[in-house]
Amino acid sequence: MKEKLKITIVQSHLLWEDIKANREQFSEKINSISEKTDLIIIPEMFTTGFTMNAQSLAEEEEGDTLHWMQQEAEKQNAAITGSIIIKDKGNYFNRLFFVFPDGHYKIYNKRHTFTLAGEHHTYASGHDSLQVDYQGWKIHPLICYDLRFPVWSRNTKDYDVLIYVANWPKKRIRAWDTLLRARAIENMCYCIGVNRTGLDGNNHQYIGHSAVYNVMGERISTNLFEDEFTETLTMEKSHIETNRRHLQFLNDRDDFNLI
Repeated sequence: MKEKLKITIVQSHLLWEDIKANREQFSEKINSISEKTDLIIIPEMFTTGFTMNAQSLAEEEEGDTLHWMQQEAEKQNAAITGSIIIKDKGNYFNRLFFVFPDGHYKIYNKRHTFTLAGEHHTYASGHDSLQVDYQGWKIHPLICYDLRFPVWSRNTKDYDVLIYVANWPKKRIRAWDTLLRARAIENMCYCIGVNRTGLDGNNHQYIGHSAVYNVMGERISTNLFEDEFTETLTMEKSHIETNRRHLQFLNDRDDFNLI
């Protein structure tokens, strides 16, 4: 088990529906990381932007982008995570891959499809949550709109880290900032949000606000840019354990079942 886990958040513009060009630009950004990291986090639908054009853009699970993620993970000797459009058994999914340095991977299909944009008409909703064990850390990755639904992210399995990858627009950025901090506090965990920047093909503007919050809801990431940036920082297991031992709020959580 590692006491310290180094993570790198990559906030970036996305080129609209240009899978190859997006992979190329993320290769450049990842290759420019100047220090050793354990986990690289990139946005939701990082190869296309948040598009409903799944029929033209979907890949098979074992497609070029997964192979690209595996190559980057091996090259950096770090895990990498983000979501893309996948076609699986006749359905389209907004699917997150968590790829380990040795190439094996776990998947999570976005549960809460964004009905305001009609995502539910194109993409099937996932039903299973994912908890990843990585270097002694328990990590719970989720996607964008999931952030608004605290029951789905409730810390019933004593995970250490919540991750949200997103295409969260400027006009609702206050909700993004507020809810990321709330998820960290209520679940007594690190909470990481990685958002995109720039304009998409529907003329929606994104201003990032990617951030990392600790157990007490304090922002430990230092980069406040609303443009592209890459930042590497360190999370400490002792911070979680000390605060959970001193403030035993999770012991009083409600029991419930999701139907």
